[in-house]
Amino acid sequence: MVDISIRLRDELIAAAAGSADEVCGLLLGRGEHVERALPCRNVAATPATRFELDPAALLAAHRAARAGAPAVLGHYHSHPSGDASPSPRDAADAIPDGSLWLIVAGEAVTAWRAVEDGALHGRFVPVAMRDGGCGAGHEPPQGGDAPRAE
Repeated sequence: MVDISIRLRDELIAAAAGSADEVCGLLLGRGEHVERALPCRNVAATPATRFELDPAALLAAHRAARAGAPAVLGHYHSHPSGDASPSPRDAADAIPDGSLWLIVAGEAVTAWRAVEDGALHGRFVPVAMRDGGCGAGHEPPQGGDAPRAE
């Protein structure tokens, strides 16, 4: 299970809605908690139907993580076609390293891990998402998972 805030999911949905091309970026955090989504340039030759993260941004994020910044947990990208599941193209491009993939389509955000022999396209397994609260401070959403007074 991965924790991601409502605010962060809303930011991903807004970014995807604002582009006819696939948007993409890095997911930064610690453990199973996504703290930040770092938008990256899509350098794919056909960005309307594919994504490729800017390699310079990926290298910079890994260098920053080695210096104590949040780790690269995975990445996100959008599917302007409206399907929030990994495509066969995603499966062909994915390295089975256990990294987290968030896919945004319309109002939907889904989470996946790239693994050997995954259930979807032989490469992906679904990952449950838990509300990490409304913001970076892990506040529970109103009516959400907050402890309740008895």
